[in-house]
Amino acid sequence: MARRHLRTPLLPLLFRTPHAPTPTPIHLRHAFCSSTATVDTPAPAVDAAPPAASAVETPDEAPAAAAATEAGDPAPARAPREEEPLHETILHMIRRRKWTTRMENSVRLLCPALSAPVVHGVISAAAAADRADLALQFFRFAYRRAGFRPEPATFALLVPVLASKGMLNHARCILLETMPSFSVAPDEATVAALVAAYGRAGIPQEAVKLFRLMPDLGITRTALSYNAVLKVILCRGREAMARRIYNAMIADGVAPTLSTYNTLIWGFGLCKKMESAVRVFGDMKGHGVTPDVTTYNTLLNAWVRKGDLESARKVFDEMPGAGFERNSISYNVMIKGYVEANKVEEAVGLFTEMGEKGLRLSEKTFAALMPGLCDDEGKAAEARKAVAEMAERRLTPKDKSVFLRLVSTLCKAGDLDGALEVHKKSGQFKHVLVDPRQYGVLMESLCAGGKCDGAVQVLDELLEKGTLLSPKSPVLEAPAYNPVIEYLCNNGNTNKAETFFRQLMKKGVDDKSAFNSLIRGHAKEGALEAAKEILAIMTRRGVPTDPHSHALLIDSFLKKNESADAKTALDSMMEHGHLPRPALFQSVMVALFNDGRVQTASRVMKSMIEKGITENMDMANKIVEALFMRGHVEEAIGRVNLIVENGCMPDLDKLLAALCEKDKVMEAQKLADFALDRDFEVSFSTYDRVLEALYTEEKTLPAYSMLCKIKHKGGVVDQKGCDALMDSLKAGGYSKQADILSRILAENGSSTSKRGKKSAMGA
Repeated sequence: MARRHLRTPLLPLLFRTPHAPTPTPIHLRHAFCSSTATVDTPAPAVDAAPPAASAVETPDEAPAAAAATEAGDPAPARAPREEEPLHETILHMIRRRKWTTRMENSVRLLCPALSAPVVHGVISAAAAADRADLALQFFRFAYRRAGFRPEPATFALLVPVLASKGMLNHARCILLETMPSFSVAPDEATVAALVAAYGRAGIPQEAVKLFRLMPDLGITRTALSYNAVLKVILCRGREAMARRIYNAMIADGVAPTLSTYNTLIWGFGLCKKMESAVRVFGDMKGHGVTPDVTTYNTLLNAWVRKGDLESARKVFDEMPGAGFERNSISYNVMIKGYVEANKVEEAVGLFTEMGEKGLRLSEKTFAALMPGLCDDEGKAAEARKAVAEMAERRLTPKDKSVFLRLVSTLCKAGDLDGALEVHKKSGQFKHVLVDPRQYGVLMESLCAGGKCDGAVQVLDELLEKGTLLSPKSPVLEAPAYNPVIEYLCNNGNTNKAETFFRQLMKKGVDDKSAFNSLIRGHAKEGALEAAKEILAIMTRRGVPTDPHSHALLIDSFLKKNESADAKTALDSMMEHGHLPRPALFQSVMVALFNDGRVQTASRVMKSMIEKGITENMDMANKIVEALFMRGHVEEAIGRVNLIVENGCMPDLDKLLAALCEKDKVMEAQKLADFALDRDFEVSFSTYDRVLEALYTEEKTLPAYSMLCKIKHKGGVVDQKGCDALMDSLKAGGYSKQADILSRILAENGSSTSKRGKKSAMGA
């Protein structure tokens, strides 16, 4: 069983008499008790009577009961529980179980003979539970496999249920095939319900076919079916066909009812065929039908739809003279017409008149009036009063955008307090999810009005409610969020700004200003990792960056003595196409140099020079010297060459002297060779100093090579040094080089004048 609500066996329950509990045989009682360990026994359907009133009592049980009573332990009395109706039990079973043969057998066991009340109850309950499919399936099971013979009332119940749920083909098959098989003639109400359902589904041709088929089914058409088909046709705008059917109705001798005329007036008004609507209104008296308030309201609405407010007002004013008191619907229609025609004063006047007459102000009243008040700055006060009255009456407007429009109007008028009040009241209405754009308008206006703290409070409410996280929520415009994000970043609350903007990013927002504000804010607050993460997001998304944001991030890294991260941020700045200021290059190079990152500083220097910035050459010379000192000779010489190629000349004399002083003889020799090869301006006295250092370090061959280059350039060298070099060459086994040097000195000795201890030697 699908529901375990019976303790006693099922079959006795089906055939028991009401209020007569079935006695349990003595030989089964212990069996029931012993089976509780293995079987999950349901609760009893009918509460057992107290022991004293038991219908059957064994001799052994009577003394026990008497003893319990004498001991003062009476059995607890339980209130009798009402049994669940049989059709609800069946519906519960078929809703929660798959439709199988086993389930059908369970239904048969529960109710061996399905009666009409049970079947009708199941169909009605399934329809109430919005399960028309189960109603149809149970109906088919009932007459196909359970022996149930449907009655006319069964079809009259089932077909409208299927039609109302859009199961039109099933309803049509039952009407045209199943009912004839049981010799049941359909009634007009059933067919009219199916005709109306075809109209709601937008299939007027099927509705007309079914309407024309009614005589063949033996159904006499009355005003009920004519009204249904007229409404279907007029909903599709086919007023000519509607006139033909109306004429056929008169020709068939079917007297139109008040509902017929109201339908025709409504339909012709929908088609904006006011001549036909007025003609029908005039024909009513000729056919002995007296119009009612609904008729006048329908005609009134038709004129408003047409846009003819003068004719609508004439009908409105004629109603009291015709003996009909104007109701709330009459006023709502006129208010809506005046608002749509931008005649808000007249609409407000009618609204006031409604209040004076004590007419009920409904949601439709405010829905008609509020659009006119929300967009007019001059009517902002009336709009606020209307919202207050709606909140007091707990009337939720159908058009939820009125709050956004009113808040926007109040903000434009400069009434920020009024806008905040309306915003707070909008959250009091049921089923109203405040539009995120309303928060955006408030934040933008509050920031523009200098009330940034109020804008932050509005943002807190937006984040708390999580409105932006909804996939259906609209995207805020940049002017709505940029001011408050900038304010938060400038006032030490960048984390909240980032939380807000990350929700916007999920909506596809890639705003350059917001990203840069976040970077600046994190940099100011020292949250450099967060700033780097935002910068990485910008890079992935291809969002243009702001050079000021990069510079601020670099300065923040430098203040924290994180020179490597500053260099990375500097590279990122250049990758984004920004040219750092010379002072920024200088700061990064100094920080790297002081941290001992000479080669990294050298790369920064290279980038700076390649960008055409030559203002920081003092630092560049220090970096080159440090490279030589650390033995990075090739890199240092490359940097020297780069400096020269970009129009600057490093102080090579000073650099060579420093290298000689710090015993970096080979580095000095390589730099001197590079200078000689490139004809750089270096004094020969500096070369002499390098040679002396080479002599001292007994670097014979490098000294010999450098000396030859100096003589080739016409340089002047120390004679004693040359003699010492020749002796060193001979001692080292380089006699050939010594002879060459001796011949060079001898050949040029006679053609040059002696100047003290110096000898001039030709190349």
